[in-house]
This record gives sequence, structure tokens and C-alpha cells, in this order.
Amino acid sequence: MAQPVSDWDHHPQPLAPDSAPAPEYGTGSLADLLPTLAAGMAVPGLTAAIPELTPADRNCVFLIDGLGWEQLRAHPDEAPFMTGLLATSRGGTGRPLTTGFPATTATSLASVGTGRPPGAHGLPGYTVRNPDTGELMNQLRWQPWTSPKVWQPYPTVFQLAHEAGVHAAQVSSPTFENTPLTKVALSGGTFLGRLSGEDRMDLAAEQLAAADRSLVYTYYAELDGAGHRFGIDSDNWRGQLMYVDRLVQRLAEQLPPRTALYVTADHGMIDVPFDEQHRIDFDEDWELRAGVALLGGEGRARHVYAVPGAQNDVLTCWREVLGEQFWVASRDEAIAAGWFGRPDQVEQRVYGRLGDVVAAARDDVLIVASQREPKESAMVGNHGSMTPAEQLVPLLEVRS
Repeated sequence: MAQPVSDWDHHPQPLAPDSAPAPEYGTGSLADLLPTLAAGMAVPGLTAAIPELTPADRNCVFLIDGLGWEQLRAHPDEAPFMTGLLATSRGGTGRPLTTGFPATTATSLASVGTGRPPGAHGLPGYTVRNPDTGELMNQLRWQPWTSPKVWQPYPTVFQLAHEAGVHAAQVSSPTFENTPLTKVALSGGTFLGRLSGEDRMDLAAEQLAAADRSLVYTYYAELDGAGHRFGIDSDNWRGQLMYVDRLVQRLAEQLPPRTALYVTADHGMIDVPFDEQHRIDFDEDWELRAGVALLGGEGRARHVYAVPGAQNDVLTCWREVLGEQFWVASRDEAIAAGWFGRPDQVEQRVYGRLGDVVAAARDDVLIVASQREPKESAMVGNHGSMTPAEQLVPLLEVRS
């Protein structure tokens, strides 16, 4: 009879990179949404990748920053209108979309606008290394500046739609009109800036009615901001959710004929406790720092760039220290596991932007950097990884 294995003989195995729930690239990710809608309006060169969606002459995408599928389902009282639409998600299947990895705003907006996965559009994280300069680049704030067209050379779906005679418009905060991220991810057609959410909803409805074929995008950011500052278990966040629910209803009630409105998001969010068990400080951990030249990404989705020759040592160390809480992969392992798109979609110009080691959190933990990233390290709500709370987003539908 076999003897039981004692605790001191048991060596937990690190999480395998291919055990992470990779996004549904090609069938049900954010990158598949606009190509599907535009293909339904006969825009050349695009394929309807989400089979559950039915074509419409006029399409509107309302992207609510930070509205995860799990968070919406957990708050029916604060969001009664959107809760009533949950059964319509993803063409009436009642299922969510996946955002793409990492589940973060810059990456997701580029996926939405270009219709391509992160390994192709080239914005694969909050901060990534620029192989040409060796510096970390913040792709949300676009610092340090680099040529947007060089960094992301593909046309957006809005540009392709505009060239095909579809009326394309973006209705958002005036702050975003000339940002590099807008240029690489959402440019094409007409940009219309409005400060209030109500004005954006009203103008989006007007733009939908402006032509027989229309593709309109509108955006709201403050729910995400409340989550970062106060957490998704806060009155501030719930108040924002109540407000955005009213915005969705306001827009839905104004849709012109032959319109499909899709309400989605760029990522979900989780609250992470402020203690050493849940927040591992890279700046205070000599093991994690050993052999690391640059720390990129964000707390739940790290790109780790090793000094030359130390890649294997860094991978081994990070796996030993974090492997039961994070999926820790080499660059090639992450690509092979489909984290950034199908392996054949990860372009050579993007390859060097990915970390030598990529770490994605499974548990409610962060790798903070209290000295290098003081503002980010102080956030209550966080996102980036492939857990359902971060990765799944709604695709609510209203038709007129």
C-alpha cells in the first residue's frame, strides 16, 4: 500500500502558461467586434468574426471603461437597465466577450479600433519596452513620445469604414481628440468632443441618424477612475455605475431606425487588499529584482525585461517565487499559449516589446513597485490579467 506523501515532500508545481484562460481571439474578443459590425455594412476587407451578431445598417459601440461582466452581474440594483439587457449579450447568447491580454485600457482600445490582437497592433501592455531605445514606454500616456504611425501602422476600422462610404464618428471627451492613443486606435471619420455624458449620448444618437450607414463610437471613463481610486466595493463606484446605467438607457431610447447599440468595456476590475500578502513590492524584493533591467506592465500583468544573459535565471526565480499565484511564462511560452493572439499573429516588430518574462496574476495579488510607480501602487482597484473578473466584458445589445 502506497504511503501518503508528507507535506515536506510536496513541492507545488508552478502554474503552466497554457493553463491560463487565453482570450477568445478570432471568435469572441474585443478585437473581433468592429470588424464584425463593419463587415455587416459591406466594408471591404473585413470579416464577421463573431458569428452571433446580426448585421445592421447603423451600429453604435458604447464602451464603458472598467465595466466588467462579473461586476455588472453583481450589481443589479445599481444598474437595472443594463441588467435587463444581460440576456442580449453577444447576440442573445447571454455570454460575455473577452478583452485580450493584458486586460488594460491602451491594449483594449487598440484592439477595438484596429480589429487586431495585441501581438499585431503592438500595444501589448500598460508600459512596454521600446526595442529601438531600450526605454519603457507608457502606451496610455504615450511617454516618452514616439511616432504613432511607426508604433501602430495599421488603419483603424473607422478609417476603412469612412473610405467605404460609411459615416464614421467618435463622440468622447474633448481631452482625447488629439492624443496619440486616439490617433493609433480610434481615428477615422469625425471626432466630436463633449464634456457631459448626457451630451455624448444625445450627439451619438444624432450621428447615427446622419446617414443610411453609420458607425459611431462613444466612451465613458469615470467608472474606471472611481474603481482605481476607491475600489469596486465603494459607494463612489456604485454611484458611477448608477449614472452610467442611466446614460445607456438615454442613448437606447434615442436610437434611429435600423440601429444596433452595443454596450461593452475594455476590462473588468478587482480590489486588492493593502497588505504584504496581497501586494508584493518589487522595489523591496531582492529576489525578484535580480537580473531585471526593466519592469513593465502593471501590477497584475507584468512584462519583465532581463539584463542580457539573465533571461533564464529571471524566469526560474519568478516561477519559484510567484508560480503558485501567477502564470509566469517566457516570452515564447506566452506567445505559444495564445496570450497575445494566435502565435502567427505576433509580429516581429512587436516581439521585442514583450517581456522576456511575462507574469499574469491568477490570485488576488499584485506586484507593485512602490518607488518606481507610487501612484499605480496606491490604487485600490486593479486589472490586467486573465481572470474572469478582469477578462470578461459584456456585449449588451439594443436594436431599433
